[in-house]
Amino acid sequence: MKNIRAPIITICGHVDHGKTSILDSLRGTCIAKTEAGNITQKISFSLITKEIIQQKIGDLLIKDKIKLDIPGFLLIDTPGHAAFTNLRKRGGSLADLAVLVIDINDGIKPQTAEVIQILKKNKTPFIIALNKIDNISGWQSKKDGDVGIKENIETQPEKVKQVFNERYLTLIGSLNSYGFEADLFYNVTDFSKNIALIPTSAETKEGIPELIMMLCGLSQRYLGDRLKLGEDPKGVALEIKKSKAGNFIEAILHDGVLSKNDEIAIANIDFETGEGEPIISKIRVLEEIQPLSEKFLPVEKAGASTGIRMQLKEKVEILPGMPFVKFKGNNEEVKKIFEKEISESVTKVLSKQGIIAKADSLGSLEALLNLLGQANVPVVKAGIGVINKSDIISAKANLDINELDSIIVGFNVSTAEDAKELSKAYSKIKILEDDVVYKLIENLKEFRENKQKEIEKKRLMELSSICKLEILHKYVFRNSNPAIFGVKILGGKIVSRQNLINSKGEKVGRLKNIQSENKSVETAEKDMEVAISIPGVNFERVLKEEKVLFSEISGKQFKTFKKNKDLLSGDEIKTLQEIAEIKRKENNDWGA
Repeated sequence: MKNIRAPIITICGHVDHGKTSILDSLRGTCIAKTEAGNITQKISFSLITKEIIQQKIGDLLIKDKIKLDIPGFLLIDTPGHAAFTNLRKRGGSLADLAVLVIDINDGIKPQTAEVIQILKKNKTPFIIALNKIDNISGWQSKKDGDVGIKENIETQPEKVKQVFNERYLTLIGSLNSYGFEADLFYNVTDFSKNIALIPTSAETKEGIPELIMMLCGLSQRYLGDRLKLGEDPKGVALEIKKSKAGNFIEAILHDGVLSKNDEIAIANIDFETGEGEPIISKIRVLEEIQPLSEKFLPVEKAGASTGIRMQLKEKVEILPGMPFVKFKGNNEEVKKIFEKEISESVTKVLSKQGIIAKADSLGSLEALLNLLGQANVPVVKAGIGVINKSDIISAKANLDINELDSIIVGFNVSTAEDAKELSKAYSKIKILEDDVVYKLIENLKEFRENKQKEIEKKRLMELSSICKLEILHKYVFRNSNPAIFGVKILGGKIVSRQNLINSKGEKVGRLKNIQSENKSVETAEKDMEVAISIPGVNFERVLKEEKVLFSEISGKQFKTFKKNKDLLSGDEIKTLQEIAEIKRKENNDWGA
């Protein structure tokens, strides 16, 4: 197998099932503990060469009669959610093969299920790292290299073996429901029909050699023509690193051979229109990632698949996540390709009305939009970079249309200072930021649910307001024309121009004004003590013997409140019941 590239392997799965930790056990690093919330937020890559593979698992390769032809692997670590597993080279999945990491003690979680569905949809071949076997109670770990994982399992105490068997068989049953046949890798005879399960422990490195061996064997047996190098270099710019020496683009080269002398075109798209002129530049510095390392070294050429770092001759702003290709003077062709790609991933999912979404890269933005779509949250505007004044102005326009859409969500981005100042003028605009995407979505859903209830309650209260007032007889400021006296709100709230009744259900009058601390207010809430005025009422004759007053509502309004009691507070529901009891003294069918 000549002129082939290294297979690109995506590591994916549920949050906290050990994806990054498995890579750490290969690299001898400890990246997982540095991630926000110990959850991978960005895509990262690791290069493992043919020489390193032979050094690590040479004996296994010889034992299984595998002649290593591939030049190595490019391993891609992704955040746990399914949205991130669809790391795309334009036109298809970037990954040739996937390792789905599942905690044997947790099984298939909702996010695992979503990953499985995407792998199935994209027809991406995958194997399963059945991780955290060392967390099985009573598990006796063997040092890396002492025995193989099969022998290790067979020598476990009977109770431990029983638990292990129950858990992996349960997983096999779950995979059957998704249309997959699966078994432990050493029991599989046809890997084209059965998913291989490799028991592993990222902590003790048990099963890691077998995992690498399976990746080697399956890549060479089944990937075939997919690994043939294309003529032209193609890649994806993942991140822009700024330094004193200039801006460097960290990228994945997924096809072809890139030369330091090449001129490249990078997508540069207006997210609102889906159009934009590509950025054209020659390469000033070309560096390649070193095996099992985060270091880059200068090279004259780099061949796929690999991680690279570039500094361009042109001083231009590059958006993270954008695709790039070798430029051959074909500006219009490249422009159309890029416009189609970005339009499909971003602009096509935007709505005429919705919230505003910002992220730190195209990949993160695509993932965020995917998650928002799953949560049924429409997005009207999306972009890469900090939340700015333009976003605040757009959110203000949303506020005028639908208060529920006056929200800006930022994944792994901050808010510019001038935007913060402007947002103070529009207190109803909500900005939500987080560097953990799952928390961001959860916080957004919670905020929108509460806001929806608030809006619905506001509409409900426009019909009438529920209240119970205690008359403060020590604070009678005027007996009549109008009667002005103090009250304490025992339940609900009062609003101007509200009709009131007494405890017998008799109409008292229409509340005209409310004063709190010598200032007129439109409303007053529970536990507040305020002065109210009621025209056409003589306090001595009508209210001297009364202790409490209630809001006047109709039977139809009562039924509406009753249907929407989930929007009411406990004291409002209690007050509503008291009003119903008063009304039903005269009419048993009131509000029925």
